[in-house]
Amino acid sequence: MSSEFNEKNYSMKMEKSIVSFKKDISTLRTGRANTSMLDTIKVDIYGQQMPIEQLATISVPEARLISIQVWDKSNTNVIESAIQKSELGINPQIDGQIIRLRIPDLTEDRRKELIKILKNMGEKAKISIRNIRREANEELKKSLKSKSLSEDQNKNFEKNIQKLTDNNIVNIEKIVTEKEKEIIQI
Repeated sequence: MSSEFNEKNYSMKMEKSIVSFKKDISTLRTGRANTSMLDTIKVDIYGQQMPIEQLATISVPEARLISIQVWDKSNTNVIESAIQKSELGINPQIDGQIIRLRIPDLTEDRRKELIKILKNMGEKAKISIRNIRREANEELKKSLKSKSLSEDQNKNFEKNIQKLTDNNIVNIEKIVTEKEKEIIQI
């Protein structure tokens, strides 16, 4: 019997889920300035939603400052408005075509709030990994019913998928713990 089940497929899906999770948590504001904080902000320009990096050069000249050099002066106010409406909680300062974002120190309440958000994101990432496991197990059941896999092959694949799931969940927990330490740091 030939095995049609592709374990690598699910491994790659889980890796993509982890990469997506890392990208999501990089937008969480810690005490330091980070250009990825602006990744989720979309600006309504030219009749479509565009990320700021497609409209300006973003840099971090100091540890607590993000500088946005807007290419088209007419977009400056629209970008400022999008930043103010975002969940960043930062007031932009405009100087010609440059928008400056001063990153204030995090208050204790804000740190606790960020940790809750982080843990919630971590839980969603774990759910995503578990959904991939469920999808893999469903495919294994179909393969077993259609007799394209033997019982032994099926058991081996199930074990491997479970091991992969456990490893990825541990990885997510490590990432959450590291980010939590970063948020708590003063």
